[in-house]
Amino acid sequence: MPVELERRGPVAIATLNRPEVLNALSLEMLDELDTLLDTIERDPTLRVVVITGAGEKAFSAGADIRHMREASALEARAYAQRGHQTTSRIESFPKPVLAAVNGYALGGGCELALACDIRLASETARFGLPEVNLGILPGWGGTQRLARTTSSGFAKELIFTGRMCPADEALRHGLVNHVHAHAELLDRAVALGEEIATKPAWSISAAKEVVNLALDGDLRGHLARELDAFALAFTTDDQREGMAAFFEKRPPKFAGH
Repeated sequence: MPVELERRGPVAIATLNRPEVLNALSLEMLDELDTLLDTIERDPTLRVVVITGAGEKAFSAGADIRHMREASALEARAYAQRGHQTTSRIESFPKPVLAAVNGYALGGGCELALACDIRLASETARFGLPEVNLGILPGWGGTQRLARTTSSGFAKELIFTGRMCPADEALRHGLVNHVHAHAELLDRAVALGEEIATKPAWSISAAKEVVNLALDGDLRGHLARELDAFALAFTTDDQREGMAAFFEKRPPKFAGH
C-alpha cells in the first residue's frame, strides 16, 4: 500500500510507504492518504493523526517529477490543484495532525509537513523547497505556509536558493516544534498525540479552526495566485531544462526565460 495505517490507541499513524523512491508523492499516494483520512475522520476512537515516512531516509522527497516533466501549463495547474486539495484537507482536518519528519522533507513533502498542525523532526531531517532548481516554484502551498510558519525572509531564502535546511536550523526558525533522536522520533510523536487525545475532542477541533483563522487573511486568494504562477512556469524553457537536467543528473543551465 502506498500509505499504511497503524493504530496506537487514540493515535492513527499514516505512513507514506514508497521508500524505494524516498516516499515521492504520486497521485495514487495522495488518493490513498485522502481515503485514510476519511477512515480516521469517521472513527471516534482515533483522536490524533501522525504522518511519517517509511524507511530511514525520507519523510517525502516531494512530488513525482516524472508526472510533471512534459506537463502543459493547464496540466501542471491541475496537478498542483490536486496537491492543494490534500494539503488544505490536512490543514482543515477536524482532528490534530502531527508530522513526524524522519528524513528528507523536500518540495511537496515539505509542503505536506507544513500543512500539519505540529511538526516534530529527527536530528537527521532536512527541509527544502528546491523547485527553483527545476525551473518552477512551489505549487502545493509552500509559498504561503512557509512564510506564515517562519518569516517571509527565511521563506524567500529557502525558495530562492533551493537549499536544504537541517533540523536544528528549522527549529530555530519555528519550522518545527521539536527535534528528537532519530530512533525516538515516532514514539515521541505518538506520546504527544496521546497527550492531546486526553483533552476534549470538540475543544481541540474548535481551537484548531480558530487558531487557523489567525493565519488566514486572504489565504484562498494567495493560493490561487500560487496555482497560476506554478502553471505559467510550465510554459518556460527553463522548466524544460530544469527537469531534463534532473533526470540527466547534471547541473541545469537556465537561460532566464
